[in-house]
Amino acid sequence: MTTVPMAGPAHVDPAGAVTPLSVEVAPHKKLGFGGTFALVWLFLVLFSAIFASIIPGISDFKTTFLDQASAKPFTKGHILGVDDSGHDVLSMLVYGARSSLMVAVGAVTAGILVGGSLGLIAGYYKGVVDLIISTVFDVLLAVPALILALALASFLRGDPANARWSAEVVLIVALGIVSTPVLGRITRASALTWSQREFVMASRAQGAKNFRIMWRDVLPNVLPALFSIALLAVGVVIVAEGGLSFLGVGIDFTSKVSWGNMIPSTAGVLRDQPHLVFSPIVCLFLTVLSLNFLGDVVRARFDVRESSV
Repeated sequence: MTTVPMAGPAHVDPAGAVTPLSVEVAPHKKLGFGGTFALVWLFLVLFSAIFASIIPGISDFKTTFLDQASAKPFTKGHILGVDDSGHDVLSMLVYGARSSLMVAVGAVTAGILVGGSLGLIAGYYKGVVDLIISTVFDVLLAVPALILALALASFLRGDPANARWSAEVVLIVALGIVSTPVLGRITRASALTWSQREFVMASRAQGAKNFRIMWRDVLPNVLPALFSIALLAVGVVIVAEGGLSFLGVGIDFTSKVSWGNMIPSTAGVLRDQPHLVFSPIVCLFLTVLSLNFLGDVVRARFDVRESSV
């Protein structure tokens, strides 16, 4: 462990001596196999999802190969085969990654903006403000996450024939609401700790406004823990999207593909064509595993502890 001086705030003891704060920084460790694998896999997934339309051999979801329907893996021109509707499985995985990641990242981003802001306010101000916000979080956390997401998605979706919002927007809003209390609780706990530090007290003593203290002093120290949990939350939301699709309130398979809706749409041919079901499952597994690895790396890299010299 290396101790380095910290620029800026200082500790003043009762005798009037000024002691600069120091920061104990964990030595940088190598990424290791898990971190390297996570970065490589997530890069491939993101790259293929963003540039799916220009990757050779990847066809649009509406393109079908009916003359090769139910083709097995490693068929010429179709590495992972073709489903019974004539869709190329590899193409569905690539375009499915785009839909699944869009929903997951959108929902977690909404959760960070709402839950993170409320958690920061609750942890900084404490008292009645903390009580009200924490009560709201507790009420949302008291409902099982999948049940709450299912109820919200069903309510927001309304009549499918006269849907006001697309399925992706509905899932982002529903899963964003579900992820808000979790991310808010993490932010609140971290903000409670950092808002009592000496440099925050010094800023208050110098007459700094509350908003400036939260924005300049507390938030930068809260973000590492929040981002670490957010990466895990993206993986959880990807799985939740698959669960909602299995329950019939996810993205409609007839209009757009996602990893989640590929599983129930091919479950009927599990015995004869198991690769159709296991392909999206493997992609979900590797993505969630990579996000967990990456979350651990972020937490380890930004593990900073403050101490006095």
